Amino acid sequence: MRSEKDKMLAGEFYRADSPELIADNRRASAWMERFNATTATPEHRLPLLREIFRHVGHDVTIRPPFHCDYGYNISLGDGVFLNFNCVILDVVAVTIGDGTQIGPGVQILTADHPRDPAQRRQMLEFGRPVSIGRNAWIGAGAIVLPGVTIGDDAIVGAGSIVTRDVPGGCTAVGNPARLRP
Repeated sequence: MRSEKDKMLAGEFYRADSPELIADNRRASAWMERFNATTATPEHRLPLLREIFRHVGHDVTIRPPFHCDYGYNISLGDGVFLNFNCVILDVVAVTIGDGTQIGPGVQILTADHPRDPAQRRQMLEFGRPVSIGRNAWIGAGAIVLPGVTIGDDAIVGAGSIVTRDVPGGCTAVGNPARLRP
């Protein structure tokens, strides 16, 4: 029988209250406490990031506070910048390409819940991966919903809620975010 963690990583229905996932989340919480309390320079924070993330490129900067579910599903390319107070719910893969800049208060969410109320009562959830390409810019306070892909060189305006893919080189703004002509 497959573990709840295996189901989670496969994007299938799972229960987050399994002992393994609770332990993983506690590990991430302890890591966030250390990361968010550090006064180290960005280059001295890289070893901390590499403790928990799947991949961390060169010259990555994350300004604390930062929050995530597990950390081990997050991959950051070279030169990625996340400003203060970003949240990444990483129940499945979150990939952020080289040179992407993410403003303060941005939320990147892979966690999703069934639309069927009977399934929600069973405490089931699932994840859909988020991918953000190279040299993208995500404005302050934007929310990127589960399953979204944002292409290379795309821009997401501040405060936008991204419910659909944003093609490379395009700008999306609003709630829900729509492509700007």
